[in-house]
Amino acid sequence: MLQTIRVLFFCLVSVFTATVIAATGDSILSMKERAEIIDQLLAVRLNTLPVKLMRREGIEMWILVAREYNEDPVVMTMLPGDAHAARRRTILVFSDEGDEGVKGYAVSRYAVGNYFQARWNPEEQPDQWQALSDLITEKNPSTIGINVSSDFALADGLTHGEYEGLVGALTDEQESRLVSAERLAIAWLETRTEEEMEIYPSIVGIAHDIIAEGFSNAVIKPGETTTEDLMWWYEDRIRELRLVTWFHPSVSIQRHQQDVSEFMELFTNTEQQGVILPGDLLHVDFGITYLRLNTDTQQHAYVLRPGEDQAPAGIRTGLATSNRLQNILTNNFILGRTGNEILRSARAQAIEEDIRPSIYTHPIGYHGHGAGPTIGMWDNQEDTVGRGDYPLYENTAHSIELNSTVSIPEWDGQDVRFMLEEDAFFDGENTFYIDGRQEELILISSE
Repeated sequence: MLQTIRVLFFCLVSVFTATVIAATGDSILSMKERAEIIDQLLAVRLNTLPVKLMRREGIEMWILVAREYNEDPVVMTMLPGDAHAARRRTILVFSDEGDEGVKGYAVSRYAVGNYFQARWNPEEQPDQWQALSDLITEKNPSTIGINVSSDFALADGLTHGEYEGLVGALTDEQESRLVSAERLAIAWLETRTEEEMEIYPSIVGIAHDIIAEGFSNAVIKPGETTTEDLMWWYEDRIRELRLVTWFHPSVSIQRHQQDVSEFMELFTNTEQQGVILPGDLLHVDFGITYLRLNTDTQQHAYVLRPGEDQAPAGIRTGLATSNRLQNILTNNFILGRTGNEILRSARAQAIEEDIRPSIYTHPIGYHGHGAGPTIGMWDNQEDTVGRGDYPLYENTAHSIELNSTVSIPEWDGQDVRFMLEEDAFFDGENTFYIDGRQEELILISSE
């Protein structure tokens, strides 16, 4: 069965990768095609991950409860590609049945996809919660995981009202078996399959293409275009391509202060806030959601001054310094290390190399700020309690987000932050960028 699913998936993905070459409207899949790929990806996940992850975390039954429009975020990743919400109350149950593996049940009126078979007939048992209790009695698990967590919002999806309904229906013996499924929920969300990694590079590539299109003279006219213009261009472009973003793009400027007065006379509307000028170092923070996977990218562009054919050497050195900081960080990605341990080790090595680092890296996948180890925060370069104590696992994706502060000689020693973010995959031994990383500045002409 699983082999058949994988063959069907690779037939679909071959079409996907053949068409998604550039960020054009024609290269984006139809909604029907997207649902087909999502369902194939999900089928592989459901047939491979629960047995591995539940046994790793010592949970024999995992119960997820969601009500329409107030869904557990984990439940949303388990719905079919044509589903946008739970139906009324949806109860999903994973049951480890020994040699038969893990099976999925929906204690709901309807089955959920092909994996979760319906196990509730309201005509026979009007009480949905009692039907769940009956299933627990039948399967008799020693541990029952529920999604409650103090540290991870994504693993805390069981609402208070649903918790009360669940506990109210259980026997005292059943209730005594309840445990937090925090680590199981995180594991499900953070683990990337081979099939997902077949398509992830194309998704990140689309994001890279849109960034490059915005950072060009096709969109930017120095002296006229503002950062706000460019931010909204990115929003519009995403919608034109029939995509969505999970956060509003941001565009910012760092510039040599002398340039403000020098170019004021050349351009008539530079009093307008955020006008892009020659000599500016631009920065974008940008992400899209496609096929339920997210991207998160930060890159830089330089607006050439008249007569320049490249950015000043100090700015190029600054970008290279942040690239070096990326290398230091990813070289410290060691299986089993916690986010805090990775942060401390990487920062110490960077400081030893005379780099002024700031590291704030996070997992990515089903969510932009995904489940998994926190590796620093922009406003906290010390240990992060809870989320920073979570270990690094194999087959996980991370946004390598950081900056280094560099003094630019050509700008009279002015400090500039080179803020980079690129999506990467850790296979248990090595870390590689899903669709490469920025190692050269994007150049924009001012002539």
